[in-house]
Formats: sequence, C-alpha cells, structure tokens
Amino acid sequence: MSERTMTDPALTEEEKLEIEMGEQARLASDSWDGVAPGKASDFKSSFGRMIGLLAPYKVAMTIVTLMGAGSVILTVWAPRVLGRATDVVFSGFISRSFPAGMTQEQAVEATRAAGEDRFADMIAAMDHFVPGQGIDFDVLRGFIVTVLFIYVGAAILGWAQGFITNVVMVKAMWRLREQVEEKINRLPLSYFDRVQRGELISRVTNDIDNITQTMQQSLSGAITAVLTVIGVLVMMFTLSWQLALVALISLPLMGVVFGIIGPKSQKAFGLQWRKVGRLNARVEESFSGHALVKTFGRRADFQARFHEENEELYQQSFRAQFLSGVIWPAMSFVGNLSYVAIAVIGGLMVAGGSMTLGSIQAFIQYSQMFSQPLSQLGGMVAVVQSGTASAERVFQLLDEPEQEPDADDAPAPAEGEGVIEFERVGFSYSPDAPLIEDLSFTVRPGQTVAIVGHTGAGKTTLVNLLMRFYDPQSGRIVVDGQDITALSRHDARARTGMVLQDTWLFAGTIRENIRYGRQTATDEEVLEAARATYVDRFVHSLPQGYDTELEEDAANLSAGERQLVTIARAFVSQPSILILDEATSSVDTRTEKLLQHAMASLRSGRTSFVIAHRLSTIRDADLILVMEHGDIVEKGTHEELLELGGAYHALYQSQFSGAFEEEAELA
Repeated sequence: MSERTMTDPALTEEEKLEIEMGEQARLASDSWDGVAPGKASDFKSSFGRMIGLLAPYKVAMTIVTLMGAGSVILTVWAPRVLGRATDVVFSGFISRSFPAGMTQEQAVEATRAAGEDRFADMIAAMDHFVPGQGIDFDVLRGFIVTVLFIYVGAAILGWAQGFITNVVMVKAMWRLREQVEEKINRLPLSYFDRVQRGELISRVTNDIDNITQTMQQSLSGAITAVLTVIGVLVMMFTLSWQLALVALISLPLMGVVFGIIGPKSQKAFGLQWRKVGRLNARVEESFSGHALVKTFGRRADFQARFHEENEELYQQSFRAQFLSGVIWPAMSFVGNLSYVAIAVIGGLMVAGGSMTLGSIQAFIQYSQMFSQPLSQLGGMVAVVQSGTASAERVFQLLDEPEQEPDADDAPAPAEGEGVIEFERVGFSYSPDAPLIEDLSFTVRPGQTVAIVGHTGAGKTTLVNLLMRFYDPQSGRIVVDGQDITALSRHDARARTGMVLQDTWLFAGTIRENIRYGRQTATDEEVLEAARATYVDRFVHSLPQGYDTELEEDAANLSAGERQLVTIARAFVSQPSILILDEATSSVDTRTEKLLQHAMASLRSGRTSFVIAHRLSTIRDADLILVMEHGDIVEKGTHEELLELGGAYHALYQSQFSGAFEEEAELA
C-alpha cells in the first residue's frame, strides 16, 4: 500500500486507521490505479500458483505463444521491407540525374572525379540504382504488396492470439470461482466466525477480478512485449551494431528516472488513498448522524473539519498526479535524446555510404518499437504485484482446512419420537478458554426447552452443537438413540428448523421466501404456513400480495413482518425439532405478542429450543435451563426456579424490578 504497512510497529493507531480506511475507499472505488493494493508475502510461490491456473490450457497457451511469435516476427520484419521500398524510391530519384546507359560503377567514378566523394560513396551503397531509369515501380509495387500482406498477417495472428487468450483467461477464472465457491461450502463454521464477512466478500469478488485483470492485460501482453524486444534487438544489431549501442544507452537513463520518481509517486498515491478514506469516513459519519449533528449544533464544526481534510486531500492528490504525470514526459525526453542521436549519427553514416537511407528509416522505427514494449513491461510490474497479492489472498482461502467430510456409509436417521440427550458433552472454541464441560440433560418429545443466561454463557453454542455446525470435543449428542456425528450433516440438520434474531430474507417474492424452507411445498402448504404464523394478516395489504418482490434488505416490510415471514419459512419446512434463537429481541412489545402467538403455532407438537433474554417470552416453557460459563446451574419450570431463588430468580428480578430500584436510588 505504501512504504509502511499495517504491521509496522512505528505506525500510530490513527495512521493504521487511515490506512485501513484508505484501502476500503480504494476497494469501493473499484480502481487499482496509482498504487498496488499490497505486496504478496511470498511473491515467488504465489506468482507460480497464479500462472499454474493456466496449466489445464497448456496446448492453447502454446498456440498463443506461437501466434504471438509469428505476429512479432511479421511486425518486426515490416520496417525492414519498408526501408527497402524507401531505398528504391531514393535510388530512383537520384538515378534520374545521370544519363541513361551508364553503369552504377561509371556513375560512382564520375561523381568522384567531380570531387564529391561522400555522394559517390552513397551511390555505391545503393541496391537499385540504374542511371537514367528513375523509380522502378515494379520493384516498389512488390515491396508495398509484401508489406500489406505482412501487416494483414500480423493483425490476423494478433487478433487470434487475443481471442484465444481471452477464452483461456475467462475459463481459468471461471474454474477459480468454481473452486472458491466449492471451498466455501466445505469450510467449517469456525472459519466464518473468525473471518469478517467483508474480508471474505473482498476475496471472492475484488481479488478474483484483480487476478482476471492481471492475467488478461499483463501476462498475455508480457509474452508479446518480451518477444518484440528480442526481435527488435536482433534487427537493430543486424542493421548497425554501433547505432544499436547508442539506442541501448537510453535504458539506464530511463531506469534512473523511473527509480527516482516511481517510488515517490507510489508513496504519494498511497497517502492519497488514506486521505480519501478519512474524508469518506467523515462524510458517512455526517450523513448517518445528520439529525444528531443538527440537534447538538455541530454543523459548523463538521464543516470546518471537512474543509480541512478536503484541502489535505487536494494537496496530496495534486502531488500524486503531478509525480505520476512527470514520469512519462521524462521517459519521453530521454527517448527523444536517443532518437536525435540516432538520426544524427545515422545521417552521417548514410552520407558516408556505410548505410542506406532505408536502413536508417527502419532503424528509427525499430528504436521507437523498442521503447514501447519496455514501457509496457515497466507498467506491468505494479499490476503483477497487485494481482499476485490478490492471488495470495485467494490461495490462502483455498488452503484453509476443511470440515471433516461425512462418511460414505453414514446411516439413515433413526425413526423415533425425537428424544434428545446430551451425554457429558464438552466443547470450547479455544483450547485455553474452556466453555462447555461435562454437560448432560435430556429433552422429551414435544417439550419446549428454554435456555437462558448472560451473554457468553454458551446458549448459542449449545444450538450450534445440536445443528452440527460444530462437533463436541468430548461426550456425544444422541437423538432417538443415534449419535448425530454418525449421520451426514444434511440428515442431522434436515429435521431441524431455525428462526434467528437476524431476519435473513432473500431476493424474490414473499411466496418464494416462505417456500425456501421446503422447495417441494405446494402453494396451499405455503398459504397454510402463512395463515398459521399471521403472515396472511398483512400480506394482502401489499401491492402484489404473496408475489410482492422484496426490496433490498426487505426494506418494504417492517421488522416484525420480516420476522413473521422467517417463522412461516420454518413452519413450512415441517421440522421435528425447532430452534428459536432470540427471535423476538429486536421488536416492540405489541409485535412481540403477535410473534409469540405465531411461534406457539409453530412449536405445537414439536420439540423446541428457545434462547431468550426476555424472560417474559419463556414463562410457559416445559423446561428452563439456566447456563453460566457453559454449565447448567439450574433447571426447572418458571415457577420452580423462582421459588428456588437462585440464578434464574436474579435474572428475573434484574429485568422486572431492576429499573424501579435504580430509579429509587437516583431519587
């Protein structure tokens, strides 16, 4: 990103925050210009693996290389043929000043006798000199037709090379996306708990897009550029090794210019993105807290800070763009110096008869062709660094350890009433932080079991174990006498329905979202689930009823309506085990009562686990488990636990009488 990275201990917390916001701004802009998003920690290995993505297409890439070589050979040959055509025109023009019938040797001797030795040497070096004949249009026509065929052939080969390259690159990236998608489906839930969602999305979208750009624009172009440099060098040394050395002198000068300005430009762009990130954060903060800013009268303060940071961004952007804009003119200046030197020295060589005018013309073309691929290769360095860094991040995802696959001979789920037993279950997310130890309890068919406790007590972990998102590290979980770890994950989860606090609804209609719980559900079963869970009450007020398309994040439904749809989705799946995880925690009291009625219909005749902070929602539970630090410290009904006067009683009192006590203390 810049000369210093996020891991640099010399960075302050504010600078680290600026770098992070700058990277977010650069990603959001969808731009990779100016500075690479980072450098791979193991460039050689990651670059090799990125090239390895093309391994299944070796034959196609061989054809691409051969076509590229053919196109380069024709392109490099063309200036030489044009030089010959120029020699024909120039020789014919000079030959008109001599009488017909003379030979070339006689013309040379006559010119020397007149004291014009340089002109005589130039005539002696001409290939198509016939005194008095003028321009030989038959020979000239042959050269022009040859050049025409050369350029047409080079264009066809170049087009075919680009077409095959694009097909190969698109297929390679398609395979990479398939591999990433399959890998994500094989990753354990612990990976998603550990990695931020935005980080994963960035790897799947931005990084793969950056690899695609690198492969299409850089690696394919690098083949042509390298072959062009080699071909041009061969032709330049063939024409004149002295002029070739003059042309090569400009390379170290260009390297010095790029070495001085390039790092400064890269650093300036890195600082620019940091300023953009900070300014974006300021604008987002202002918009998201607009009402609060006005309430406390801080608009002037926000404007002053915005203008200050906007000015800093202006200064840094100007510096970055200035340095970036200086590189090409400076490189062009060095190239023009080389061009002038070649023109002067070449002119003297033509006058001395050691080279023809057409050869000098071809050499000047070669000198221009020589600098262009070198500039392309120089520009590819940052892009390849960027693409390799992205490839490393994608390969890190592909190298993540996968969840243990299901056994091929996994038994079918046992038929039974749905007795659930936790037998001395032990589990922890980290070896040095034990969570659940020696946990045992039994849930009878049709019971509603409520799990309560403070945050971090292990309530949701219990559900994750039951769903086989994680497997116990000791003990076992048994359903109808069958250890769930012996089943396939699909079978273990197929009989379970979940309603979570977060109302995840997908793009599509309300009908499609309800049917998501069971794809084979009929329209009548969908309507039955909707009526049972009170979705039918509000859906008719929508423009297209059940066929109403949900907006982004289902914004055209209220929070309570979204939750009712998720309950209907669980209802239509016809689960034998139901899990309700804080399903009513983010709605108002009136909506909560409606949801409770809907969940009561859903729980009817099913074994249910209810995780709740609001104890008012689980008073009618058949069994309440009170958890602390992964252990069940109390269990019983609501009335039994209140009479016990323990942990549950304390939780209940903190919710229903704590507010009054605090108010009395303040009074």
